[in-house]
Order: sequence, then C-alpha cells, then structure tokens
Amino acid sequence: MFCTQCEQSSKGGCVKVGICGKDETVASLQDLLLFSLKGLAHYAAAARETGIRDAAMDHFVMEAIFTTLTNVNFDPENLRFYVLKTIDLREQMRVKLRQAGQEVTLSDSSANYLAGSLDEMIRDGQRVGLPVDAQAPEDVRSLQHILLYGLKGVAAYAHHAIILGREDEKIYDFIYDVLAAIGTRPDDVDYWIGQVLSCGEINLRAMELLDEGNTSDFGHPVPGSVPLGHKAGKCILVSGHDLKDLQELLEATAGQDISVYTHGEMLPAHGYPELKRYHHLAGHYGTAWQNQQKEFADFPGPVLMTTNCLMPPKEAYMKNVFTAGPVAYPGLIHLDNNDFGPLIQAAREMSGFSEDFQQGSVMVGFARNSVLGVADKIIAGVKAGAIKHFFLVGGCDGAKSGRNYFTELVEKTPADTVVLTLGCGKYRFFDQQLGSIDGIPRLLDVGQCNDSYSAIQIAVALANAFECGVNELPLSMILSWYEQKAVAVLLTLLFLGIKNIRLGPTLPAFITPGVLDVLVQNFAIKPITTADEDLQAILG
Repeated sequence: MFCTQCEQSSKGGCVKVGICGKDETVASLQDLLLFSLKGLAHYAAAARETGIRDAAMDHFVMEAIFTTLTNVNFDPENLRFYVLKTIDLREQMRVKLRQAGQEVTLSDSSANYLAGSLDEMIRDGQRVGLPVDAQAPEDVRSLQHILLYGLKGVAAYAHHAIILGREDEKIYDFIYDVLAAIGTRPDDVDYWIGQVLSCGEINLRAMELLDEGNTSDFGHPVPGSVPLGHKAGKCILVSGHDLKDLQELLEATAGQDISVYTHGEMLPAHGYPELKRYHHLAGHYGTAWQNQQKEFADFPGPVLMTTNCLMPPKEAYMKNVFTAGPVAYPGLIHLDNNDFGPLIQAAREMSGFSEDFQQGSVMVGFARNSVLGVADKIIAGVKAGAIKHFFLVGGCDGAKSGRNYFTELVEKTPADTVVLTLGCGKYRFFDQQLGSIDGIPRLLDVGQCNDSYSAIQIAVALANAFECGVNELPLSMILSWYEQKAVAVLLTLLFLGIKNIRLGPTLPAFITPGVLDVLVQNFAIKPITTADEDLQAILG
C-alpha cells in the first residue's frame, strides 16, 4: 500500500493503514479497480472510433472511479464486484467490436487481466499499484498523479450529474483516453501539463452539468436561515452530498412525524426551493465530516450516508448507519434503489430527541443567482469604496492541524470586505457574525464543494461588470483541500488562468518541487503562511 491522494497523507504517504481508515486490502482492490478500468478504457476508446457507445457502461465507469475516492468505499466484497463487472464489460465490448468487424488486440496487461479469488485479487492489486509510470522521471510521475486524482474528482462530479439526468459524452471520452494513455506516454513534461489543464477544462463541464441538474430540479438557491438546534421527536440525519437522495427521502417520510436533518455538506440543501417546501426538513445537525464519529454517536436516530465522506463507523452506532449510491462499508446496510423502508423503520424504533433545543442559526443560499441578483449593489459598493475586497475562502475541512488558519483569517478580515465560502471548509467559521455592508451580508455561503461552478460564475460575472479579467478583481482565493474533488476544482481554476491562489493547510505530497515551480511560475500559486502575513500581503 502506498497512498498520497488526500491531504492528511501529505507526509510521504500512507503505507500500512490510511489516515482515512482504509487498510491494505481496500487500498489494493481500489488500485486493481483502476487497473481494470484502464483495460476497459482501451476498448471503450477503440469502440468510439467505430461508432459504438454504451451509456450504461459510461455510467458504471463514473461510479466505479468514484468508489476509489477518499472516504467512499471500504468494503472488499463490494470493490471485488466492481472489478468483476469492469472485466465483464470489457469482454462485452471486445465482442461488440468483433461483431462490427474490428478485431482489437491489445498488449497492455490491463486489457487482458482476468480476476481470480479475492485473495488473488488483493495480491494483484499490490503488484500493479496505481496506473502511473513508476519508471518515469519524478516530475512526470507527479503530473500523472495530479491527472489521476483530478480524474477521480471529474468522475465524482459526472456521477452526481448523471443521477440528475445530465451528461456529456465528451467527459467519458476524456476519461477513457486518459486512463488508456496514463503510464504509457513518453517522458514529456509539457504533454502531461497539457493533460492536467485539459482535466480542469473537462471538470468545468462536469460541474456545469451538475449545477444545471441541481438548479433545474430543485430551483436556484435563495437566501434563508437554517436552525442549528433540533425539536422533539423521531429523526433521520442525512450526510454526504446527494440532493436527489435527500429529496426522495423527504418524499418517503412526508406525513410520518419524522424530522429530517442535514449534516456536513448537506447544509446548503436548505437553500433550494423544492427542498425547502418539505416542512419536516427541520434543520442542520453537526459540522464537518471529520467530526461524524462523535456526532453520529450522539444523534438519536439513523444516519443516511449518500456519498463521500464516510469515516469508519464506531461499533456504538454502526447499526444506525445506512449507505446509498457508491458508499459501502462492511456491516452497514446498503439501501439499493433508495428503498428507505429499513431506514424509516430504524427511525421509528430509535428514541429520537426528547425535547426542543435552540442553538442559533446560519444563513445559506447565496449561490450565483442570489449574489448576481444584487450585483448592482455590490458594484456600487465597490465603486463607492464601501467594499474594498472579496475573499473566497472555501474547500474541504479536515482533522489535521493547521486549519485554524482559515478561522483566524476570516475573523480578521476587515469590516469593508466580503467573504464568500463553499465546501465543508466553512465549518471553521460558518457561524461567525460578520455583519453586513449596505444590507449585503459579509459572509455569503455559496454552497457545497459541488457548487464550485456557481462561485466561478460569480467571479466571471463580476469581472465582466468591471470590464476586467478575474485576476484584476479585488478578489483573493484561499482554498483548503482534502480529497480529489478539490484537486479537480483546483485544476479547473488553473485552466481558467486564475492566479495567486493560496492553498493549504499543506501542499500535496504528490507535487514535486519541479512541478511546484511550474505552478508558481505560471499561476503564482502559493502555500498559505499565517493569517496576518497573508492578509497583509493581500491587502497591502
């Protein structure tokens, strides 16, 4: 096992047990799944050239890649299923090509791999490792790692969009081409830099589709207050990211005297009109993903985990956690086809909250439509000097030390500045009372990490209004990262040419000094320092 894909593994990489909780068995099977998907990608790319496409296969591949993200799938048997289905789809595609008169023979071992027993598959995963060229120069290996992790983020966003009926074959084509090529191209740094930026471009399209699906199905978010307490009665907690799962659960529990609460990245769900209309969407409970082992244990009802980020559950509450979609953990009940019957039954059997409890509230719903709806006031505020600067402080939260930087920075932003935030990184400061400027709240929650497209559109619209580029705006991006969705978003920002991004709490271990030098020279990307030093540098 050797894994560097998340921020917590930044000191050299995890070699025995992942900081995320995965063991060597899970890590090996995830590597083997990517290896198998590489073999399928060869045939999918060849089939495309003859006009053969398989939508069900495309959807499966996005989900399969998603299962290899940090904190999604910890179940060896479930990962074995994905590997076996990948091989089956590869062989089906081989037959389709032959029937179309194309006899495709590939020497790549991934294109001919056949799985044995689970133990043999684990050993095979240890043998093949990640599909990058281990013999390439370190900067090429670094770029291949960046590309592979970015690809995982793209697949995750594409999967979210597919659930909402939005897709683009260009995304699948790019993923197949990269999987087939990675580890096999010449040692050409410029080529891989181009591929990394292309990954950012295709991720922009994936995020656009996801934004289109969310806003079309659930309405554009509107500002509103979300209670952080709870009320007496039976309850269910929903964590992860998937709004459609939440809507279907709300529909299934309507009129049953069961309150539904959001957790983690589900907080922005309260801004969507089509979700707000369910009166038993009662409020928000808890904070970011890394605190779930305490928060899930204290919650007196069952928990539905819809996507990343699941932490290995503790025995005390394990029987109360249900999974959906790509999420899996040994011993947890998986709700196939969103059959919420077992979840609802568990809610009826558990105690629920014994009394009402008020703990204040927070505002959500400041996605692009809401912010751009008051763009004239914002522009006037900038021109009049009432608003001096914008900070986008977003990204992932995490358990490792150093993230208090983001709390301190937001607390110290001057009263004539506005802070936009998105992702679970906001839990470092989401309940701060920063006041307002001419009726515009100084702290604007744009949404989930899945809503990064909305934040980009806000920046682009402001740049257009001021007839300048995004880099010329009084806007600074200070981003925290943890997993592969954040890598994909960063690549999108680089593709768009956005410079002077501050990244923390640490730089990825998979970025070599040579690649970092390229990022610094071309994009002026820089690590965070201290809140005081960075504010001084930004505001002068």
